[in-house]
Order: sequence, then structure tokens, then C-alpha cells
Amino acid sequence: MQVDLLGFLGVVLVAYVVPGPDFLVVVRSATEHPSKGRAAGLGAQTGLCVHMLAAAVGLSMVAARSPVVFDVIKLLGAAYLVYLGVRAVLAARRAAREHRTHREAAADTPLTAGPAGPAGPTGEEPGRGRWRSGFSQGFLTNVLNPKAALFFLSILPQFAHGTGSLTREIFFLGALDVLIGVGYWFGLVAVAARLQAFLARPKVRHRWELTTGWLFIAIGVGVATAA
Repeated sequence: MQVDLLGFLGVVLVAYVVPGPDFLVVVRSATEHPSKGRAAGLGAQTGLCVHMLAAAVGLSMVAARSPVVFDVIKLLGAAYLVYLGVRAVLAARRAAREHRTHREAAADTPLTAGPAGPAGPTGEEPGRGRWRSGFSQGFLTNVLNPKAALFFLSILPQFAHGTGSLTREIFFLGALDVLIGVGYWFGLVAVAARLQAFLARPKVRHRWELTTGWLFIAIGVGVATAA
């Protein structure tokens, strides 16, 4: 079995650190209770297992019937990476313009209202119900996310050489993705409140979006131009 392990790890790490639906669910659950955050992380990774099983079976059939179609899928995955990067860069620039506009408006108009206090949870869930709630939220958010399905369907196979069993390579890369995600979510739960406040700063958010956006573009172009 031969896989492009370094390239795959780079894409997976970038994909996890870019905030998305799973990120928001885990952070929100973790701010309610650490055990609920960990449950949400495990639920999200269980959802990934569903995508992995579907991709392993479907891609094996496609590759066996038409290598050309398989190559097209790989190119679509590269295009999707570039799309994610361009969208992140544009979003960062748009947010920077909006931030400048708000600062100019605030300089001309004095504030008349004080900041609203944060809304806390209305009630405390029991331990088992808390875990079940977090797990189901993480699972449903991931298994119903078309981007997660597209990642396993078109991006992950770019790092499987297909020289052996394609199904086994897909399972190996998918399982590695799931394990990396478990470690990442558990670490995020431990620092969720601090990380959430840090990423909410406009300047930090701008630099975060730009950096990850250009990383996605570079990886996508590299995959598309690779022999």
C-alpha cells in the first residue's frame, strides 16, 4: 500500500484548523460542559466514518470501471481546494473592509447603548443526557455536511496511489483522518473558551482566513499540476 502521507496530513491539518460547522458545534458544546464538547467531537468523527465507508465502496467501483473518471474526480478535488482558498481570501478582504467601515462609522457616531451580557444556558443537563445531546449534534452536523462527503469522495483519493487495493488505501487514510480529528477536538475542548475569544478578534480572524486560504490554494494547485 502506497499513499502520499505527508500531503494528506497537510490537507487534513489545514481542514481541521479552519473553523467550520463541526468547529462551532464542538466549541459551543464545550462551553456548556467539557464532557458535552468531547461527545460532540466523537459524534463528528463518527459521521466521518459514514462518509469514509461510502467513499471506499463507491470509489472502488468507479476506479475499476473507468480510470479516466477517477482522474476527473481527483481534478475536481483539486479545484475544490482552490475554491475554498479563494473564498477564504475574499472573505478575509471583505471582512477587513467591513471592519474599516464600522470603525469609521463609530468614530462619527457615539455609542449610546452598553454591551449586552452573554446568554448562558437555561438549564443543566444530566450527565448521560448531556453526552447524548453533544454526540448527536456532532454526528448530525457532520453526516449531513456535503463538504465532508465531498472531501472523502474527491479530495482524499488524490493521496491514494491505487497501486494496491484502493479500498484499503481509502480506509487507511480515512481512519487516520478520524484519529487525528479525535485528538484535535479533545485538545480544542480543553482550550475552547480561550481559543474562541482569540479567533473573534478582527485582526486575528483576518490573518487566519488569509493564511489558511492561501494554503488551500497552494495545495490545490500542487495536486492539479502533479504528474
